[in-house]
Amino acid sequence: MLKALSGLLLALFVSTLASTVVSTALPRMLGDLHGSPTQYTWVVTATLLAATVATPIFGKLADLFSKRALIQIAVVIFVAGSIASGLSQDAGQLIAARALQGVGVGALQTLVNIAIAALVSPRERGRYAGYLSSVTSISTIGGPLLGGFIVDTSWLGWRWCFFVGIPVAIAALIILQLTLRLPVYRRDNVRIDYWGATFITAGVSLLLIWISFVDDAFAWASWQTAAMVGGSVLLLGVALRIESRVAEPIVPLRIIRQRATALAILGSLAAGTAMYGATVFLTQYFQVSRGHTPTEAGLLTIPMMAGILVSSIVGGRLVSRSGRLKPFLITGSVSLTAGFVVLGLIDQHTSMVLIAAAMVLVGAGVGLTLQNFVLVVQNAVSLTDIGAASATVVFFRSLGGTVGVAVLGAVLARQVGAGTAAGVPAAAAYGSATGHVFLISAAVAVVGVVAALLLKPITLRTKAAEGGPPAQGEKTRRGSEPTAV
Repeated sequence: MLKALSGLLLALFVSTLASTVVSTALPRMLGDLHGSPTQYTWVVTATLLAATVATPIFGKLADLFSKRALIQIAVVIFVAGSIASGLSQDAGQLIAARALQGVGVGALQTLVNIAIAALVSPRERGRYAGYLSSVTSISTIGGPLLGGFIVDTSWLGWRWCFFVGIPVAIAALIILQLTLRLPVYRRDNVRIDYWGATFITAGVSLLLIWISFVDDAFAWASWQTAAMVGGSVLLLGVALRIESRVAEPIVPLRIIRQRATALAILGSLAAGTAMYGATVFLTQYFQVSRGHTPTEAGLLTIPMMAGILVSSIVGGRLVSRSGRLKPFLITGSVSLTAGFVVLGLIDQHTSMVLIAAAMVLVGAGVGLTLQNFVLVVQNAVSLTDIGAASATVVFFRSLGGTVGVAVLGAVLARQVGAGTAAGVPAAAAYGSATGHVFLISAAVAVVGVVAALLLKPITLRTKAAEGGPPAQGEKTRRGSEPTAV
């Protein structure tokens, strides 16, 4: 079991790291490749976009086909995208390669959750959720640190931001091939919801494209905004109708209608915004407002990593011991909100001790909520739906993080622009604007508190799946992939 877990955690670590390791290297990358400011944005957006739309698709495929085979396919896609990114000769090639890498990232992030859910009971899953939360959060926050080190090391260069994860991914692939054994559920007359996947992908893509360019390439109140937002609403409306009518929807509406799932989605939106937003804006604050190098900026986020690591591991063990989730979700959501309230007070001269204390609170909040909201949903559904259910929560968490960072980035840019136009030095304007952004983040984190409070008390099951026969037309095949690990 531990060997299989190590392979899954390695795959999760390298996939999450790929999303953030480039953040401190982007200026050097685009300078060498002669990229434009628009292409600068798309190097990041392409990966987040592809990862977001891949999440529900691979989650549904995991309910229909071999989970181990899908994980292996996802690792291969990730490695191919990483190699292509590192060998890119211009910005257009880099953007396309990052999109391919993003498909692997999104697939791995949801499939690892699904695989662990298929291996252990919800009661025991709390302990493993702590490991997942630690790996996800530390790789997300540690990515800029590693990227800064690579860029600051003359004999490496920015291309190693992509190459560095390839050996780890290959090691994960070998370990999983040798150790991972999962049940395979086969259904007669399987139908894949291609139309639903197409319209969900198109609707989400158009929304994220709008968020990436609004207030830069065009104004908020413009015909481009009306066309993109209206088109996104129309496409997602068609997707909703399709999902309500097909036999095998990508996002089963019956799961979303459940109280626990709906509240977990709201909580995950807050956790996603916190994790991505804190990473992006704190590292930028340390560099722009406080004058630190990329490597130093990464090191200064260590208090948040420590908060995540301790809270997720200790909290996960306590969840497994008690079988209760709600107290930890409430505590984590309150800690997250309190941390952002303190960060909302920062400016160019704020004490680093106060910032470190706030980062510990934010880290503790992320560690106690990130995976536990997924666990809420996994506990409420049968094994045959666990892929789609897990992917739905991860999808909205990723979407919330992507949308949140884009919107908060636009607010930050507007605040900095207004400050510098009034004669305020750039470093001071950026420090004050960052505090304003974190106050907005605190308001978003309150949504997580409300979601946690509204959850009914939950006692985690002691079996990996609910009892009862398989779904109609479903057969369980054991042999090449037995349930024992």
